[in-house]
Amino acid sequence: MNPCPFCTLAEPRILLRHPLAIVLRDGFPVSPGHTLIVPVRHVSSFFEATAEERTAMFTLLEEAKAALDEELHPDGYNLGINDGSAAGQTVPHLHLHLIPRYRGDRADPRGGVRWIIPEKADYWSARGG
Repeated sequence: MNPCPFCTLAEPRILLRHPLAIVLRDGFPVSPGHTLIVPVRHVSSFFEATAEERTAMFTLLEEAKAALDEELHPDGYNLGINDGSAAGQTVPHLHLHLIPRYRGDRADPRGGVRWIIPEKADYWSARGG
């Protein structure tokens, strides 16, 4: 079994630190500034995280967003957690995606995270079934 990439991070990758959580840039970003908020403790699911870990993650989420606003000036954000393999989780260590979005990065960004199941995403037009 491979070691967990979030439990073995090199210190220079860590952008912000709290005793219970850290912030780093995604190694495979979907947009400039794609950021991850990760609990320090190895826990797979958001629902297994303690209230204190969740609070730390949300505190760092705010700090990471403020830094991205200042550095990259995105026009919006997608937030997401893939919780379990059926939801697309590929690293079994909880992580929250903070994905900056920019005007024009998609021709029609409506539906946002709904596009994880494309045939159900478009509910606003005749195409949406």
